[in-house]
Amino acid sequence: MEHISFLVAVVIITALAFDFTNGFHDTANASATAIATGALRPKVAVTIAALLNFAGAFLSVKVATTISGGIVNEKTGIHPEIIFAALVGAILWNLLTWLRGLPSSSSHALYGGLIGATIVGVGMNGVNFDTVVTKILIPAVASPFVAGLASFGATKLAYLITRRGKEATTDKGFRTGQIFSSSLISLAHGTNDAQKTMGIITLTLVSVGALPKGALPPTWVIVSAGAAIALGTYMGGWRIIRSMGKGLADIQPRQGFASESSVATVILTSSHMGFGLSTTQVCTGGIMGAGLGGPKPELRWSMVRRMVYTWGLTLPAAGLVAGGAAFVVRQGTWGVVLVGAALVAGAGSMWLISRRQPVGADNVNEVGSVEGVTAVDVTPATPANAAPTTASTTVAA
Repeated sequence: MEHISFLVAVVIITALAFDFTNGFHDTANASATAIATGALRPKVAVTIAALLNFAGAFLSVKVATTISGGIVNEKTGIHPEIIFAALVGAILWNLLTWLRGLPSSSSHALYGGLIGATIVGVGMNGVNFDTVVTKILIPAVASPFVAGLASFGATKLAYLITRRGKEATTDKGFRTGQIFSSSLISLAHGTNDAQKTMGIITLTLVSVGALPKGALPPTWVIVSAGAAIALGTYMGGWRIIRSMGKGLADIQPRQGFASESSVATVILTSSHMGFGLSTTQVCTGGIMGAGLGGPKPELRWSMVRRMVYTWGLTLPAAGLVAGGAAFVVRQGTWGVVLVGAALVAGAGSMWLISRRQPVGADNVNEVGSVEGVTAVDVTPATPANAAPTTASTTVAA
């Protein structure tokens, strides 16, 4: 019993560590466009995002119940070590994509880890594939398009309404509006992503009989999950903020406000319906829609391709790592220790590598060093008989 209690504590701490990585990995969702347009200073933006992420964690638990009693079958004997393996896969994928400055989905990393570890540890019958399809895969495909279309339309409308106004005055007004729209995304992010860690911790407690099947997250779980994601958000995932704010398109205030408003609406609606969607994919779709909806439609397609490839790899890659970890932890205590050591070593190595080319609040808007953006990469829409225009950037080493 002492071993089980210690293992449960390890799983809870690891879950909160994932929540922390989720926070700094997804800081860009709310902050990137506001920082890129100058609506908020970098440190102010991440502080507001952190506070509202924490507040959002208290607004709903529907997504948490999708995690704790939807994706996996609680009756098939899910054990804490399997959940630990799932978290290891999710954390390592989060850190790898953060290191590369790629806005992948922390949510899908967690889902992939949970599915992979459950299949290895319990079997195929441990996963509720109907829930995976309806609550995860369909929203994953649909949400970026929905957000992109909404953002495209909102951007067109914003430019139409303000076409006669003075640009300086108009931009100032939309920058002010971005303070509220980016804040709403932070609140929405807390209602969706913080709940995923709540669901993991609740599932762990259910697996050892500390909570009955179908139980809602206790208050201390809600508070701790909200605090962990808020702290991670405050640390600022500057690499991904740079990629989303400057790597996809040159976003102006009207586009930023339209994108953020559309994204917040999609996320809040999905949270209310219990869909565990990727807030990262929704925000990226919103930025892409705003980029194409501007007066000179443009996107940096090489960055778009890298993001889409990463989205497709996230769930299976995290699942494979978690499946391998699950195989090792099933061997006994030494397996749990070995996997834990591998997690610490992997996380430490990636952090040390990141220090070679640090990105922070002082250089987050330097588009010239956005990794993966090539020299002829921005593709504005031009007439067929017109000379193409390009925006040159420099590839980071």
